[in-house]
Amino acid sequence: MKINIKKAVRHALVWVALVLVGSGCDDFLVEPDRSNFTLENYFTKPEHAESVVNAIYENLRSTTGGGFGGAPWMMLEFATGLANTDLGQAQNSINIRNLVNNSDNDYGSAYWTSSYRGIANANLAIAKIPGITMNESRKMRLLGEARFLRAYYYYNLVRIFGEIPLLTEPVDLNSPELYPSEASEEDIYSVIVEDLTMAEASGLPFTDETGRVSLGAVKSLLSSVYLTMAGYPLQKGTAYYQKAADKAEEVIESGEYELFTSYDDLHSEAKENIGENILMVQFEPFIMPSNWQTSIIPYNKGISEYSDETGAIYANTDFVESYEPGDKRTKEKEFYYTEYSLSSDRTKTVKLGGHFIYKHFDPLAHLQTTSSGLNWTLMRYAEVLLIYAEAINEVSGPTPEAYEAVNKIRRRAELPELAGLSQQQFREAVWREKWHELSYENKTWFDMARLRKAFNVTSGNFEDFVGHQFSYGPTLQERELLFPIPTAEIRNNEKLTQNPGY
Repeated sequence: MKINIKKAVRHALVWVALVLVGSGCDDFLVEPDRSNFTLENYFTKPEHAESVVNAIYENLRSTTGGGFGGAPWMMLEFATGLANTDLGQAQNSINIRNLVNNSDNDYGSAYWTSSYRGIANANLAIAKIPGITMNESRKMRLLGEARFLRAYYYYNLVRIFGEIPLLTEPVDLNSPELYPSEASEEDIYSVIVEDLTMAEASGLPFTDETGRVSLGAVKSLLSSVYLTMAGYPLQKGTAYYQKAADKAEEVIESGEYELFTSYDDLHSEAKENIGENILMVQFEPFIMPSNWQTSIIPYNKGISEYSDETGAIYANTDFVESYEPGDKRTKEKEFYYTEYSLSSDRTKTVKLGGHFIYKHFDPLAHLQTTSSGLNWTLMRYAEVLLIYAEAINEVSGPTPEAYEAVNKIRRRAELPELAGLSQQQFREAVWREKWHELSYENKTWFDMARLRKAFNVTSGNFEDFVGHQFSYGPTLQERELLFPIPTAEIRNNEKLTQNPGY
């Protein structure tokens, strides 16, 4: 029986990580034991295995959200220089946007804490599930999900913070790893690849409409990991571009995914976990609602049934204007919107004064319910096509298959197909397509860091990351290739070293 992860996480036993999660650990450990709970007597039944794996999914939700303080997911968008805010009290967002970020930023702390909580739950699952008597096929799938999710959390952490603690076993207050040293990025990527390789062989279905990890998600993430390993900071080059292309091709050749014909499907509850959507963070209205809707609408324009309209993030106009003329993605209510009806009178429309992000917009929630069940997309098929096109071009130049991968996306955008390009021209064309297609999906900054390149919205060209000037003034320095390790973690663990420049 398949378990819908939207429903399962509501009932999951949410394990508290015993390391690197800030305050609260001691309180958890000294609570009176009212249930005779121990790790030894808990992991004895199949439902215990299900429960701990469901708990790993829970931390995927921690960095989404919104409100008057902004939200952690915005960290990766303001760092690109392509986003703006009207929310004056969101100091975390403003500091990142102005390139004066520091280690006290709550967004970075949220990524660090939620990721290590997910890793702690995954470590428990990987250590304890093998000893549970249960259906072996189900056991292998659960272990595959746990390994995928551990790899996913580490993949985010190593790209955001660089050298970090690498924990692969459960930790308690008596463990020598309670205050771990940093591991090299090479070692962290080795564990990521090992976990994903084992997940790939765990018997997962290629797709899963319940929202659980699938084989397609594993292969897609592997293609992304190999692409990153080919670039900075590891610079493994051609062999890893080939690995990335091979994994992406396996997803493409499976025939299990396809681009949506309408951009509306990218934010449709009816299309969640199917079609173009490879992996999503699961939400459910009124029970586990997603809460970024108030962040992506303009500040107090009166367009939503939500009472708080924060204007926390929207697209820089000059970025939207960098799309090619006629690009369907820039048309009203495709990727962006510039006007909307008034909540007080839906027959009247108001100009919003900017390009707000429509691909994350839930019309039903804004017009009626004020409770969104819209999922957050982690990986979709368009990204896999672009990974394939970029990777195979680095190995063999622009092959017919590479052209077809990127042109599928361009045809949907109603743009002319690419043809007759040199390897360098094709390379930048694919990068440009990634910037435009995957905008505001927490992909662009990662690409900037691995390529050491930034997009000049005025010229439409790419230039070196270090020294790139945002269109509104600030200039990227080398320190911005990583985010600062949170202050609390540096204070709590003397073995950690702050990233340069912070």
